[in-house]
Amino acid sequence: MQNLYDYKKYAILYVDDEELSLKYFTRAFQNKFRVYTAANAQDGFVLLEQHKDEIGIVISDQRMPGERGVQLLEKSRQLRPKILRILASAHTDFDAAVEAVNSGAIYKYIHKPWEVDPLDEILRRAMEFYIVQRERDQLLKEKMSVLHNLMITDRVVSLGLLAAGLGHHIRNSLVAIRTFLDLAPEKLREEKVDIDELRNPNFWRDFYEHVQKQLGRITELLTDLGLASSEKPTRFSDSVDLQQFISEVLPKVKTTIGDKTIRIENNVPAGLKLNVDHYKFSRFFELILKDEVLNLPEGGKVEIGARQETGEDGQPVMKLTVRDNGPGLAQESIRSVFDPFFIRADNPQEFGINLMACFFIIYHHGGKIEVQSQPGEGTTFVATLPLNPAERSLVQNDRDFLPQMLANEALWEKLLAGTA
Repeated sequence: MQNLYDYKKYAILYVDDEELSLKYFTRAFQNKFRVYTAANAQDGFVLLEQHKDEIGIVISDQRMPGERGVQLLEKSRQLRPKILRILASAHTDFDAAVEAVNSGAIYKYIHKPWEVDPLDEILRRAMEFYIVQRERDQLLKEKMSVLHNLMITDRVVSLGLLAAGLGHHIRNSLVAIRTFLDLAPEKLREEKVDIDELRNPNFWRDFYEHVQKQLGRITELLTDLGLASSEKPTRFSDSVDLQQFISEVLPKVKTTIGDKTIRIENNVPAGLKLNVDHYKFSRFFELILKDEVLNLPEGGKVEIGARQETGEDGQPVMKLTVRDNGPGLAQESIRSVFDPFFIRADNPQEFGINLMACFFIIYHHGGKIEVQSQPGEGTTFVATLPLNPAERSLVQNDRDFLPQMLANEALWEKLLAGTA
């Protein structure tokens, strides 16, 4: 029967104060598993801290100088609760076994000297359990992310329908309002100067400019709502040099900064190519940088970076980063930052329409965008994109999750029952 598991995907840490036991364990299992060894609990825990994301199983002898095995396994549980822990002892140490089981510190208890074949069976079962457990957690994490995105999508589609329905009527009304405002300054000169104008000679001019600005915001809001919720196919015929592309976008953004002193640095290396929908991708940078400018304090800085790397499926992807030195976001706000109704605490006048549109532009390019932030440490937006979105997408279809999850659940149940 073909083996379904890669037993070297995660490593085994074996801790024992007997040098021969360490050598014997390595010789017996290194061909099938990745093996780390340590001669005492202290060195074992150092190795575990260094390789905590690689190690799936920890085996420790109970009676060693210094810390006992149970103590090491308990510390391992606190560091990485999902790591499977096995206690080994050459003595009939019933109290140690009871303590380990009661503290939840062990997966198995084995006697020394152990035999290769029975231990090999235990290690295979344990590694299979750990691999499926990790895959199950990853699937659940991805599922929650997809559900969150679907919830946003549902709200955005509703907003898009509303924008499409109202856009025509509102724009018609805006034409009439703009016409009135264009005529208003001339007409106002013919009227008697009132007390407000006496107090402020520029009252009507300032009022006129303010209203024009607000009308512009309404028009832009409707445009961005339509862009985010658009079901029109995205065209990826434009191959762009990212450094040059961003350099062309920046002047458009700088016109929106106004009196704020915000520095925007284009740190994208030359020569990086990406297939994009030129209009939508340009709008992505305009919107995300506009959001950055609106929410950064005076003297803030935004750095734009990019690098090509290998994706999870082994294919090349482009990582775009937009990093600021602002006040950062609270952890509870990170999940909601792409919600159109999210209001940032540092700028309660601005809604999340800009970032919502950014989310869907990246989504339509077959990519995904995430936000990383810590209070006081700035905020970083990371967009991961396929080099050619027309050929592949990083966004997993939600329909794929059900059969994948059910298959994983079946393996999970078999492993728990010991029948896999």
